[in-house]
Amino acid sequence: MAPAVFDAEAGAAAKPPAPEVPDAGAAFVLESKGTWWHAGFHLTTAIVGPTVLTLPYVGPTVLTLPYALRGMGWALGIAVLTVIGAVTFYEYSLMSRVLEHCEARGRRHIRFRELAADVLGSGWMFYFVVTVQTAINTGVSIGTILLAADCLEIMYTSLSPHGPLKLYHFIIIVAVALAFLSQLPSFHSLRHINFASLLLSLGYTILVSAACIGAGLSKDAPVKDYSLSSSKSDQTFNAFLSISILASVYGNGILPEIQATLAPPAAGKMMKALVLCYSVIAFAFYLPSITGYWAFGSHVQSNVLKSIMPDSGQALAPTWLLGLAVVFVLLQLLAIGLVYSQVAYEIMEKNSADATRGKFSRRNVVPRLLLRTLYLAFCAFMAAMLPFFGDIVGVVGAVGFIPLDFVLPVVMYNIALAPPRRSPLYLANTAIMVVFSGVGVIGAFASIRKLVLDAGQFKLFSNNVVD
Repeated sequence: MAPAVFDAEAGAAAKPPAPEVPDAGAAFVLESKGTWWHAGFHLTTAIVGPTVLTLPYVGPTVLTLPYALRGMGWALGIAVLTVIGAVTFYEYSLMSRVLEHCEARGRRHIRFRELAADVLGSGWMFYFVVTVQTAINTGVSIGTILLAADCLEIMYTSLSPHGPLKLYHFIIIVAVALAFLSQLPSFHSLRHINFASLLLSLGYTILVSAACIGAGLSKDAPVKDYSLSSSKSDQTFNAFLSISILASVYGNGILPEIQATLAPPAAGKMMKALVLCYSVIAFAFYLPSITGYWAFGSHVQSNVLKSIMPDSGQALAPTWLLGLAVVFVLLQLLAIGLVYSQVAYEIMEKNSADATRGKFSRRNVVPRLLLRTLYLAFCAFMAAMLPFFGDIVGVVGAVGFIPLDFVLPVVMYNIALAPPRRSPLYLANTAIMVVFSGVGVIGAFASIRKLVLDAGQFKLFSNNVVD
């Protein structure tokens, strides 16, 4: 039993202060009940799943990686894929240590924005992080709706080539499905969906890789050419573009919110979650990268499925296999949309719900239903109005993931845990910050360049997705 608090003026023992009631965003959306493997499921969905903020194609990571290798060739491409994977694992482990360091000193943070403001001691950093997070997460939500609708349209047109349904019809269907699933109140409640998402990642990795191997061995396979561009300037630009792609595909921008779902004490649990996630990454990134680039070489397109299913001629893989891969991607896109909406839902819940009432009380269910539905309606409208949104949001991805996932973790570690300034750890962290800040600038330039090149295809409420 806790001792009573002595009140000197009253000269008697006073009642201890009532425990502070957490805000509804923390109590409901970011409730801390999960295990390390649940966090691993969330991380895997956020990183390995379809990358909707990737340059130059808005689509699944598995389908984009062979294109990234095209810009660098075999040796450099595999090396950069490995180095960036190692750097992001290191960065995420540093951020987890910063969170644990703060928690051990009585300052537990469950939001990225609050962690950055506390460690860096700057009020503007709070608003910088929340602005970048909001841009990324809203962009992902719009992108997932657009891509899922595109998957539905692909399946529909293959069954009914002259059917009356248009892209916006499928956007509405996806938005309704997400609005229904979004009523799951917390990040933790997505654990089963994200486990299914992990299995789907493995599933379409196997399907796409098998399709690439089959295409590479078929008699109709294209001539394998792994040469780089003859122009030195093109080689340089393509290499930097590929590095930007790989830096983006490893990003997530929501690691503190994922760690917040762990039941306390969280010490050591996030490292296990990272190991689980990166074990899946090793399989889901390397296999399609190698098989896709092997099959199509320098002719591989930004979406490897378009190389397998060329506009002219027969598909280089069985229709059932390609159809199943599209279904897997569609289902996982729903999980991606749910994961990246959690920051927005947490902000909504914090400002609209009453933490003293039950999460399923009428007082809290009604605003949750209304606000989350309106948010998804806005995202669906933007997806329908801007089917070229991928080009726009590519800029956001380039300038968003880099500061949140490559710059802030090392800066916060150097400040919070204060390694000696001349130590190898401090110098390595500083070098990572400088190098990847440059990558972010180059990625933003590449995104803007593609935006300009594709401008002639832009048309509001078009029935075609610009990729």
